[in-house]
Amino acid sequence: MTRRILIRATGAARPGQLAGLGRALAASGARLLDINQSVTFGMLSLEALVGLEHEADLEAALAAAGDELGLDVQAIQVAAEDYQRWSVQASQPRLILTLLAPHLPAGILAEVGALTAEHGLTVELIHRLSGREPLDGGVPGEHDAIQGACVECWLRGEEVDLDALREKALALGAMHGVDIAIQEDSIWRRHRRLVCFDMDSTLIKAEVIDELARRHGVHDEVAAVTERAMRGELDFQQSFRERMAKLKGLDEAVLAEIAEELPLMDGVERLMAQLKRLGYRTAILSGGFTYFARHLQERLGFDEIHANELVIENGKVTGEVAEPILDADRKALLLREIASREGLAMEQTIAVGDGANDLKMLAAAGLGIAFRAKPLVRAQARHAISTLGLDAVLYLIGYRQGDLEEPAS
Repeated sequence: MTRRILIRATGAARPGQLAGLGRALAASGARLLDINQSVTFGMLSLEALVGLEHEADLEAALAAAGDELGLDVQAIQVAAEDYQRWSVQASQPRLILTLLAPHLPAGILAEVGALTAEHGLTVELIHRLSGREPLDGGVPGEHDAIQGACVECWLRGEEVDLDALREKALALGAMHGVDIAIQEDSIWRRHRRLVCFDMDSTLIKAEVIDELARRHGVHDEVAAVTERAMRGELDFQQSFRERMAKLKGLDEAVLAEIAEELPLMDGVERLMAQLKRLGYRTAILSGGFTYFARHLQERLGFDEIHANELVIENGKVTGEVAEPILDADRKALLLREIASREGLAMEQTIAVGDGANDLKMLAAAGLGIAFRAKPLVRAQARHAISTLGLDAVLYLIGYRQGDLEEPAS
């Protein structure tokens, strides 16, 4: 009859410890069933589950190896019911919970622990994706690193109500100034290949139509139409046409001036550089204007852009746009069309936006992210980033800071 034994070894890490323990196990005729090892803050933690088909003095051999290797080694008999319970747990779905903030307060751990326990979830693993803070309190890799802190937790448990869990996580994060994103783990997480972005207030810190209205002296009139749309009195296409009509006669030269002055969103240059390096296809899907989307394409290297085309005649804006108007439905449709054209499953797509006009696109994508969005949009989107820059999207895909650093040439 096979005996199952859990080997637990801890101590200061140094080279050769795995080899030494492995030799002791081999000499006892043990069969390796499972193993996990990590080194954190210079301390090694190793757990191995082994099977023994015959009597052997494994405990003595491991104790001797531990003395030689500077490790505290325990051998624990595993009951059949415990082994069965562990096997069932290992087959349960895994969730990925990501914490993002400029700095993570220690108290968030207790809150997250209570939230996951409430939903019957076990915290299987916690690890850091962001770089370490320097000893002098400065900003790590200020020009190259994603700013802020990120910790990822792997959760296991029986099926949970994800919507309810996310709603509670959103409220909890708001209390502590922390973004908490929860997604299902799958083979697609590190195999997504297409990222589509809204433009205004997502890639840039501006709403272009407001800037155009301000230069044309009709900002208050355009703002009044926007307010009516927010109250539900107008749909997107109606409000868009009304706002555009007020721009009639705007000089084309003003467009070039605004394009040159567009303030980029925090982290967008770093994000785009990494996405290109990692082989992602990128697109702008915007309810704004192609004139400005082309400017960003040239500046940041987007593979394709889709936005509304301003009609300009004799150097003046006519107040009209070419059909079809790119609204919420068309954004979602274009996302699907690009994925199909590129031979990608929808699970391989990512969409990022800030407004209600982006919600259908965010819902259609494999990973939909509301970025610095209004509360209503954050509540309806599956994931949200509000505390860090746009480059924090890389953490939700699963990349560590170390993955993103260019190797020295």
